[in-house]
Amino acid sequence: MRAAPVTAPELTQETTPDMTTATATATTATATAPGPATASGSATAPGSAGGLDPRLAELEAESIDIIRQTAGQFDRPALLFSGGKDSVLVLELAKRAFAPAPVPLELLHVDTGHNFPEVLEFRDKVAAQPGITLRVAKVQDWIDRGVLTERADGTRNPLQTVPLVETIAEAGYDAVLGGARRDEEKARAKERVFSVRDSFGGWDPRRQRPELWGLYNGRHAAGENVRVFPISNWTEADVWAYIAARGIELPPIYFTHEREVFNRGGMWLAPGEWGGPRDDEKVEVRRVRYRTVGDMSCTGAVESTAATIAAVQEDLRTSTLTERGAPRAAATLSESSMEDRKKEGYF
Repeated sequence: MRAAPVTAPELTQETTPDMTTATATATTATATAPGPATASGSATAPGSAGGLDPRLAELEAESIDIIRQTAGQFDRPALLFSGGKDSVLVLELAKRAFAPAPVPLELLHVDTGHNFPEVLEFRDKVAAQPGITLRVAKVQDWIDRGVLTERADGTRNPLQTVPLVETIAEAGYDAVLGGARRDEEKARAKERVFSVRDSFGGWDPRRQRPELWGLYNGRHAAGENVRVFPISNWTEADVWAYIAARGIELPPIYFTHEREVFNRGGMWLAPGEWGGPRDDEKVEVRRVRYRTVGDMSCTGAVESTAATIAAVQEDLRTSTLTERGAPRAAATLSESSMEDRKKEGYF
């Protein structure tokens, strides 16, 4: 028997002047993109939050209950926030969980230094909202100290683990929420909503606890922390449907725009600070969008003319690839790459 759904309150805007905001400097965007997108399907007009269908209402209630249980069981929870659609969704759910009070979660972003400029700009815009605080852990700082070294392929995506684990320990977070979903790939599907990690951030599948009747066990030993996944049961289609229903703003690169890209291994990569095309790779201007955002060195664009949320949803209905199928090189390093990284402390 499932626990009774929790009704989400309507949001009100609360100003908390004593909260501070940390921001990071974003580099200049290299793409011509539409303005902030909203659920109306327009890239500029603000959307209105409509009613939810029964499935979305149930998912929302479940996620809000998970977030509230996290706040009730832990002393210093945080939210891993990249500025991507999933972390934006979790933040929206957290606002609804605690409205009209401010969100009792500090945002944490592990910045590889190779992020999309549009996403960094959006992240800083969110961080400037009243009652929101942001902590940025820059991979470059660990490289400068000699703790990490650059990879030969130029990607910094695998280098995020050490900054993440050390920042969690330094800040004293005992729980960290994230926007991972079980439909993304196999390693995600194995993990519980409350996932206990050891003092090194490592994930042990044998320590997964039963989660019956909507009850979650956050007990952990000193030095350990718990990773929490409130939207674990959502699908990519659910996320976009909720974004449409609630009028949630996203970075513009989720929608069609013209961008310089080059093809590498079947993926359209954008040149940037991380590097660019090899001698045999040609830079082209194509109309693309992104299904997921991350390190530019391993996140591929998809060719698309979808300029509205409705068009993006139609794209998803006709796509034969998963969200992390073609556009993420990191997921193809090896079949067990994500599971191996989680055992090392990655989210």
